[in-house]
Amino acid sequence: MNKVHPASNKRAPRETYMPNNAYICADMAKKMFIVALLMLSSLPALAEGRLSVLFWNVENLFDCRHDTLQNDFEFLPDGTRHWTPSRYWHKLDNIARTLAAATEADGDWPMLVGLAEVENDSCMFDLTRRSTLRTAGYRYVMTDCADARGIDVALLYQPERFRLLDWHSVRIPSEVHGLAPTRDILYVCGQTAIGDTLHVVVVHLPSRAGNKRGSARHRRLAAETLRHLTDSLLGKQLLVMGDFNTSPRDALFRTLAPPLVSLMPQSRRELRRARGTYVFQGQWSYLDHMLVSPQLLPFVAEQRAEPLAFPFLLNEKGRPWRTYQGPAYVGGFSDHLPLRLVLKWE
Repeated sequence: MNKVHPASNKRAPRETYMPNNAYICADMAKKMFIVALLMLSSLPALAEGRLSVLFWNVENLFDCRHDTLQNDFEFLPDGTRHWTPSRYWHKLDNIARTLAAATEADGDWPMLVGLAEVENDSCMFDLTRRSTLRTAGYRYVMTDCADARGIDVALLYQPERFRLLDWHSVRIPSEVHGLAPTRDILYVCGQTAIGDTLHVVVVHLPSRAGNKRGSARHRRLAAETLRHLTDSLLGKQLLVMGDFNTSPRDALFRTLAPPLVSLMPQSRRELRRARGTYVFQGQWSYLDHMLVSPQLLPFVAEQRAEPLAFPFLLNEKGRPWRTYQGPAYVGGFSDHLPLRLVLKWE
């Protein structure tokens, strides 16, 4: 896997796929629409002192090359999902379109964007430097975990509004406990445009699939690792965001709160009315979460994080328009909706 220096995004040369001429011609109208939205980056912010932060599980953002250290065979052109270059670049454009729409809604680009299910640095380089998102000027840092499928978490940031000070991966000691490796936790520290230091943690915790006892042990271990990290940041402005693979009422959050404060709906009534970020068997739920320290809570607008349910992110049934429905390619965006948080300063 290619390495990336977070300050410059320099990377080792690597062959990457570009869309063919037929794809460019067929998709030109959509690209022109995206580029028009991207021009909004030159507009002033909707309200001075307001900064938005997004988290999004983008559903299997794989490139089209085989990594010999990973089980990525299904996402190759000759794999079971027939993951072709045109489909790959279409997905990158879908991500760019979504961030551009968030820009239109907020009046400025999100300062930070956490992403889950990103295969490697090539995907992030293509997204930030070669897709229609390139005019936004994002840089990024990401994990390089030992997960068998090779999927990582990443953080996009705008260097003029978030000056990177430090970052590193935190490995969950799965193998020490006889468990399969899982995604690392990403820790990032930066200085915002108003001079405050913001600590950000991006996670994608193990799922509840497979052996129930084993997955429960794995999730407890991941939560304990996350708690050790957040305990080391007590008293600071801290934001934790990610795909926790569980609902807000799950016992897992008792290991995190207090001191962290959840920004998701908590009561059964709220959860019944809420759209959520994910649908399973026809039921909406929140698998994606944002939590903040008490020091950051006063700067959270509306004291809540909200899903972004742009109409183009939903299918004809009003559910997230996925890239794949089972093994069938349907060409959508993701099986999750993005989660947005607005921070405000006087």
